[in-house]
Amino acid sequence: MSLCGSVSALSLNLQSSKISMGSVLAFRSGESMGNTLRIPFKKRSSKGAACPLQVVCIDYPRPELENTVNFLEAASLSASFRSASRPTKPLKVIIGGAGLAGLSTAKYLADAGHKPILLEARDVLGGKVAAWKDDDGDWYETGLHIFFGAYPNVQNLFGELGINDRLQWKEHSMIFAMPNKPGEFSRFDFPEVLPAPLNGIWAILKNNEMLTWPEKVKFAIGLLPAMLGGQPYVEAQDGLSVKDWMRKQGVPDRVTEEVFIAMSKALNFINPDELSMQCILIALNRFLQEKHGSKMAFLDGNPPERLCMPIVNHIESLGGEVRLNSRIKKIELNEDGTVKSFLLNNGNTIEGDAYVVATPVDIFKLLLPEDWREISYFKKLEKLVGVPVINVHIWFDRKLKNSYDHLLFSRSPLLSVYADMSVTCKEYYNPNQSMLELVFAPAEEWIACSDSEIIDATMKELAKLFPDEISTDQSKAKVVKYHIVKTPRSVYKTVPNCEPCRPLQRSPIQGFYLAGDYTKQKYLASMEGAVLSGKLCAQSIVQDYELLRTLGQRKLTRASIH
Repeated sequence: MSLCGSVSALSLNLQSSKISMGSVLAFRSGESMGNTLRIPFKKRSSKGAACPLQVVCIDYPRPELENTVNFLEAASLSASFRSASRPTKPLKVIIGGAGLAGLSTAKYLADAGHKPILLEARDVLGGKVAAWKDDDGDWYETGLHIFFGAYPNVQNLFGELGINDRLQWKEHSMIFAMPNKPGEFSRFDFPEVLPAPLNGIWAILKNNEMLTWPEKVKFAIGLLPAMLGGQPYVEAQDGLSVKDWMRKQGVPDRVTEEVFIAMSKALNFINPDELSMQCILIALNRFLQEKHGSKMAFLDGNPPERLCMPIVNHIESLGGEVRLNSRIKKIELNEDGTVKSFLLNNGNTIEGDAYVVATPVDIFKLLLPEDWREISYFKKLEKLVGVPVINVHIWFDRKLKNSYDHLLFSRSPLLSVYADMSVTCKEYYNPNQSMLELVFAPAEEWIACSDSEIIDATMKELAKLFPDEISTDQSKAKVVKYHIVKTPRSVYKTVPNCEPCRPLQRSPIQGFYLAGDYTKQKYLASMEGAVLSGKLCAQSIVQDYELLRTLGQRKLTRASIH
């Protein structure tokens, strides 16, 4: 679904098709949801330029993650699949959805000696980390993806695939734009010499630009119950929004405005008056309890090739299969309510010993059989709804100077985080031109807007972040082209009281399982949550091996009778 057109250098008013919710929740094969616009401006060549800018990109060494409790726990779970007794008859497991949850499920089932068959509706891997290449060979992505040190299952996965070198680690800092000082930034720098949580406390105490000392003290006092109460306290805060929790704890509203609007939008694409405080406390717990928990890395290229394909290669090397352009149309049931087969859009049916749906929750709800809808396990899913998000990519005719080789928190009312990917990512590196990738959030009021409206609004915000380099009339830096990717239903919206509605990976239907970041796991809506959900789903299937074999034998008996 691409749209091409041209405009003058002073105007970005191009009519763009709107994406309806129905068309997005029923992706057609090969549909990227990304609209593109090329502006007729002469592109500066990176070769033979008279005075090319010399941009220095400095990646930092991989942090020592292997000795943390969470990393070791994740490593132990990974090892359990490789050391499991080899099945006398491998299970044929049909998995719908080749995002990180589905890929993870298939990978660990293959490690345990089973045969996963992974079905992906579109012609691209990755789900919410999918990306596409345009006619110029430039990539544009579904989202701006950051890999934290506090992602133990993701970090283990990279190690197991032998691709640790594909993560580009950045300095241990969090960098926020200063809306009241256009073009300036405020940093939280985590000193390497201090252990956690002292490095995080030091970073907060040293920053005097965003919070005053009285505000820091009140915030610290407000956090004491979470520090002392541990995980039970964190889980008990699910019923409160960030804003309500802060006020209950006596934390000044300015702390929420200065720090937690940006953090809420980065974590779940919504504002703190909607986000469950549990989400914030889980992140803070990981960032403060692990020395390298908040340290960030960028993938060194596009996710489908640099992350997803190594997983596919691993699955196929162990006898599994991955099939693109294989959309599930219907979950067909036996008379007893168990799954008989997956019916595909092309009319084919596929049967297995076990079935997994690893799609986003909104897509699964469209596939949910009528006979299952009143079962409590499935009925509770009604409260889980994906949050809309828009990812914007803008290529400029020059190198923007007011940026960093890092993720930046915009603190803009319309934008969440952004990065100059021509600096942070090796594959996208360009010494002469910047490509900004920006997350437009909250996006609920904008998802139906035209691309030109979204770009106009984005440029107004960028003029504040780059006052000396970007102007709305493009009298400064010129836009060469842009891509916009709309996802009307992305990760589930982590509003208060959602936690009880999140399902375990093993459903009450024998032989049927779920995977996805919305399912029950401790890392909520994230890449880490998706990967962990896949491992937990695979673990449930491995544990149910004898039961699934018995079900398979009954199926054969029924078939022979009929």
